[in-house]
Amino acid sequence: MQIGELEKGKDKIIILLKEFKGKQYIDIRTYFENQEGEWIPTKKGISLTPDNLDDVIKFLKDAKQKVSDK
Repeated sequence: MQIGELEKGKDKIIILLKEFKGKQYIDIRTYFENQEGEWIPTKKGISLTPDNLDDVIKFLKDAKQKVSDK
């Protein structure tokens, strides 16, 4: 299930909820558009478990704060 997408030049970063071997994952991945107009996933990305998602969100908020302070 797609959660959202961000423009990245002519590519996109797409955030999906996926299931693999009975476990839920949050997949954040770069996609490119092929000649047929289909969005194809690349190897550039990360899959997170719900268990480590809160830590990743905290780290991203910390990084945002440090960037905003400068």
